[in-house]
Amino acid sequence: MNGKLSWKSKLSFGMGAFGKDMVYAIVSTFLMKYLTDVRLVDPAFVGVLFMAARIWDAFNDPFMGMVVDNTRSKWGKFRPWILIGTILNAGVLILLYLDVDLPATQYAIYVAVMYVLWGMTYTVMDIPYWSMVPALTDNENERSQVSAIPRFFASMAWLVVGSGGLYIVKYMGDGDQILGFSRFAIGVALIFIVTILLTVFNTKERVVATVGTGEKTTVKQMIKVLAKNDQVIVIMLIALLFNVGYQLANSFALYYFEYVCGVKENLFAAYTGVAGFAQMGALALFPVISQKINKKVIFAVASLLPVVGFIMLLAVGYIAPTSILLVGLCSVIVNIGIGFMLVLITVILSEVVDYGEYKLHTRNESILFSTQTFVVKFAGAFSGLISGVGLKAIGFEANAVQSAGTIAGMRIIMIVIPAILSLLCLVVYKKGYKLNDEFYHHVLAVLRGEKTEETLTK
Repeated sequence: MNGKLSWKSKLSFGMGAFGKDMVYAIVSTFLMKYLTDVRLVDPAFVGVLFMAARIWDAFNDPFMGMVVDNTRSKWGKFRPWILIGTILNAGVLILLYLDVDLPATQYAIYVAVMYVLWGMTYTVMDIPYWSMVPALTDNENERSQVSAIPRFFASMAWLVVGSGGLYIVKYMGDGDQILGFSRFAIGVALIFIVTILLTVFNTKERVVATVGTGEKTTVKQMIKVLAKNDQVIVIMLIALLFNVGYQLANSFALYYFEYVCGVKENLFAAYTGVAGFAQMGALALFPVISQKINKKVIFAVASLLPVVGFIMLLAVGYIAPTSILLVGLCSVIVNIGIGFMLVLITVILSEVVDYGEYKLHTRNESILFSTQTFVVKFAGAFSGLISGVGLKAIGFEANAVQSAGTIAGMRIIMIVIPAILSLLCLVVYKKGYKLNDEFYHHVLAVLRGEKTEETLTK
C-alpha cells in the first residue's frame, strides 16, 4: 500500500482511545470500590457478577467480530459500529452509576443488569475500534505509530481518571459520594462521545483483504479462523496474563493504599498519576526504540520491569509505606514496562491478523481483535473475582481496621500475583511466538505479492 497516514488521521484515531479508556477506567478502577464501600454490596457477589458477565462475553465478543467483518457500507465496516457502540455504552455508563434509591436486593439486580449491558455495548464499540489498526496501514513503522498513539491517549485517560478521580468525585458530589460518582460518569460519557466523533469522521480503513473480499464470514469460518491460526492462542494467553496482573493491581490499589499503607487519596493519586506519565513516556518512545532494538528484547524489558517494580513496592510497604516519593518510583518502573507491553500486544495482534490471511487466505481483523476485547474484559472480571472473593477469604471488613492476616493477603493480591503473571508473559512469548524477523517479513512479502509461499529459506 502506498502513502503514509496523515497526522490528522493518526491523532484523530488516538483521541478515540482517550474517551473509551476513560469509560473503561472509571469502571475498572472504581466500580468494585463504589459497590462494596459506598453502596455496601457484598464483595463476593460483586466478584461473581464480574466473572459471570465476562463468561457471557466469551460468547458474544467473537460474534460481534463476525458481524463487523460482514459489514459492508460506504463508511467501511468499522466506523458505523464504533459510533453505534459509543452512544449505547455512554448511556449505559450513566445508568450504571445512577443514583437510584432501591432496596439492597433490588439494587443488586439493577447493577447486575447494567453491568452486563455495559460489557455488551463496550464490545460493540471496542472490537471495531482496535480492528481498524491493521486496516489503517501495512507499513511496519507506521503501524508501530498507529498502535502507540491510541495507547498514549489511553494512558492519558487512565492518568486523569486514576489520579484525579477521587478528587473529582468529592468536588462534584460535595461530600455525597453517590452523587459525585453519578456526575463523574455523566462527564466521562460526554467526553467519550466527543472524542469518538473525531475518530469516526477523520479516519478510514486503507488495507483490504487480497482474497475473499466478497465472502461473508460464517460461524464455521469464525471457528476456523480462531482454531487454525496457531498464534491466536499465544497472543491471547500473553494478553490474558498481562491484563489480569495489570487490572488486578489497578483495581486493588485503592484497598492497598488505604488499608495497608494507611493513606488513601494521596498515595493512590501519586501511584496512578505517575503511572500515567510513565506509560505515556514509554508509548512515545516505542516507535523510535522499535526501529533500533529487536522486538524480542523490548518484550523482555516490558515483562521484567513490572517484576522489579512490584518487588520494590513490596519492600517499600514495610520500610516506608507512606512515602509518596518511593511509591512513585515503584510506579514509574512498573508502568514503563506496562506502557511497552500495551503497544506490543497491539502490534503482535496486528501481525497475527497478517499471519491469518497468509495461512488461511481470509482477512478477519474484527474476529481476531475480538479476542483482545474479550481477554481485556475477562481479565477485568477475573481480577474483580480475585479481588472480591479474595477480600472475603482474607477476612476484609469495609471501613474498618484490618487484621495482620488480612494485610498480608492484600499484599499478595496487589503485588505478588501481578509480578508472577508478568514473568509468565515472557515465558509464553519465548516458548510460543514465532512471527519474528525473517518469517514475518516473508509473510508480508507474500501478502503484497512480492514472494510466493515457497520462497522462504530455512
